[in-house]
Amino acid sequence: MSTPTPRPSVLFVCVHNAGRSQMGAAFLTHLGGDRLEVRSAGSAPADTVNPAVVQAMAELGIDISAETPKILTTEAVQSSDVVITMGCGDTCPVFPGKRYLDWQLDDPAGRGVDAVRPIRDEIEKRVRGLLTELGIPTAA
Repeated sequence: MSTPTPRPSVLFVCVHNAGRSQMGAAFLTHLGGDRLEVRSAGSAPADTVNPAVVQAMAELGIDISAETPKILTTEAVQSSDVVITMGCGDTCPVFPGKRYLDWQLDDPAGRGVDAVRPIRDEIEKRVRGLLTELGIPTAA
């Protein structure tokens, strides 16, 4: 009997946890299903998820309207295998043995849905690439 492989854990981090990191987490959850553990957080979380981001994701059939921005904790970073920063700079703690990726993406804050769509599409492309790197087939 084989031992089940532990699910990789991925943490998306941006400043407000209201846009880019929420989209990254939603795409990874949508495409990777229960084959991995997904979290998102922000170094200075907003009160709510950006409405234009919610709308842009809804256009693809992904509902993130119930998500709430969460504060970045040291524990969240320590318990993740892959940490993807999206403009949080030096506020993300670094631990040995973790894989860090820095995705330079425009901040959707204060922008309408037309400006959010290209950011959303780039995040989806990068998430699909990450799933391929991790050897996880996409569910959708």
